[in-house]
Amino acid sequence: MTTTLPDGIDSFLVAAGWGGAEIQPLAGDASFRRYFRILANGHGPAQSAMLMDAPPPHEDPRPFLHVGQWLAGHGLRAPAIYAENADRGLVLLEDFGNARMRDYLEDAPQDEYRIYRAAVDTLAALHRLPPGPFDPYSLEVYQREAALFVEWFCPAAGVEVDAAGYAAAWREVLGPVIERQNPGVTVLRDYHAENIMLLDDGGQGLIDFQDALVGHPAYDLVSLLQDARRDVSPELERAMLDHYRAATGANGEFEADYARLGAQRNAKIVGIFARLWKRDGKPRYLSMIPRVWDALERDLAHPALAPVAAWFDSNIPGFVRSERGGGLE
Repeated sequence: MTTTLPDGIDSFLVAAGWGGAEIQPLAGDASFRRYFRILANGHGPAQSAMLMDAPPPHEDPRPFLHVGQWLAGHGLRAPAIYAENADRGLVLLEDFGNARMRDYLEDAPQDEYRIYRAAVDTLAALHRLPPGPFDPYSLEVYQREAALFVEWFCPAAGVEVDAAGYAAAWREVLGPVIERQNPGVTVLRDYHAENIMLLDDGGQGLIDFQDALVGHPAYDLVSLLQDARRDVSPELERAMLDHYRAATGANGEFEADYARLGAQRNAKIVGIFARLWKRDGKPRYLSMIPRVWDALERDLAHPALAPVAAWFDSNIPGFVRSERGGGLE
């Protein structure tokens, strides 16, 4: 956690009507974004807000503002925007508090089924809407993300692989997904227990949605139920899949596409976590790779993943798979 304040923060807060407020730095995430809690201590209960510092050229808050406005306009709980200076990367927004879904469930595991059911219901409500005005989740984007596995994890693990064969296998596996995601739904792309806030009114607040695209409804569901940062039991995953299907009428090839996108996402995450270690000096993400790898192996066992599974059998040594990808040092 850094305590260095963003340039221009004082004048920004004064212009927003929050001059003289207390500024508390908060823990960051895997990006260049930083967050601060802003406390305006006056008469009565303290008012609070969140400050996002998304400094250019590494970050741009405009996509967050665009997606958030669309979500709020369609009845979903994106944080209200109090003030923004996109050119400087500063956004003052509604404070959803500290009750992240993941943290809450650590203290109240007995509520797991109820909380996950509510999170699935939020997705079902999102998927009943027409897709938002966002770019498509194209085959090229899926391929680029999956390629992070061979670009970052494999070299870090000292494994030479057939990159062209990897791309060809994914092209074969993901082709049916592209056909079935038209007209598509809004995909938040990072919908999991650390990005869902439990609000005082019983609702669930959404954060970290700036990368939204229009894609397949299974993507955010697999992001929630094959969480890189929290164990989700196979029993809970099955129950929530059944609940989603009952709520939306999803049938046919939905579960095959769920496995396809689960494998794609998990391969991507393994690559991202290796990149965060090698490029960005953030080794703490390595400890999460075995959990992601377990989910990847379950997805690869689905018949719809046969071409990609065959590539893994031919290219990834048994010792890497037995270590669940966690042998990086």
